[in-house]
Amino acid sequence: QVQLVESGGGLVQAGGSLRLSCAASGRTFSGYHVGWFRQVPGKEREFVAAIQWSDDSANYADSVKGRFTISRDNAKNTVYLQMNNLKPEDTAVYYCAARRVLASEYGYWGQGTQVTVSS
Repeated sequence: QVQLVESGGGLVQAGGSLRLSCAASGRTFSGYHVGWFRQVPGKEREFVAAIQWSDDSANYADSVKGRFTISRDNAKNTVYLQMNNLKPEDTAVYYCAARRVLASEYGYWGQGTQVTVSS
C-alpha cells in the first residue's frame, strides 16, 4: 500500500508560481498512475492533472493547460505539480492521488495542501 504526502502549498500573489510535491512512502510509484485534484469548500473535488506510469504522458484540465506541468522523479519517488501564472480561482486544497495501472479509480490519497492565490 502506498502512502502519499503533499507539500509545497502556500500563499502567493496572482501571477506567481508554486511547485507542489507528492512523495510516496510504503512503496514506490511503480505501476501507479498519479494525479492531482483540487477542492474548494462547498464544491466537488475536481481533476487537475495526471501522469501515466507507462510513458509519463500527461493530461490536464482545460482550466490549467499551459500553466501547470505535472512531472515525476522516480529516483526520489515524487510527483510534482509546477503551477505558473496562478490565478485567484486556483485557490483550493490540492490533493495527490495514485491509481493502480489496471484500476478504474484512484484508491490512494494524500492529506492535501492548501494553495491560496491573492489578487
